[in-house]
Amino acid sequence: MHVDERFTNPVGILQGGFLAALCDSAMGASSITWATGEGRPPARAANAEMKVSFMKSVQPGTTLTCTATVVSGGSRVAFVEADVVDSDGNRVARASSTYLLSPRPAPETGRP
Repeated sequence: MHVDERFTNPVGILQGGFLAALCDSAMGASSITWATGEGRPPARAANAEMKVSFMKSVQPGTTLTCTATVVSGGSRVAFVEADVVDSDGNRVARASSTYLLSPRPAPETGRP
């Protein structure tokens, strides 16, 4: 994610909500990838709770990378963590979340 000045707060640093959204997006994708791996059927993941710790302020122009990993899970729940680092490799945020997993119905074809 490239930090644009439009996403900063009145003191000129990235708003925490954008970091939280970045983490949620990465963790959600990670939970779906994990839940549907090894031949398992398609699944949905809903975020039940999320905690974000902000470690360092982020200035406009910075490029951030978020890496998410499923720490543990079962057929109905996945526990996921994410780290956000800047282009120098400094951690700027860490998040953890619980995702509720459910089966995803097959798409309708629209044919009789």
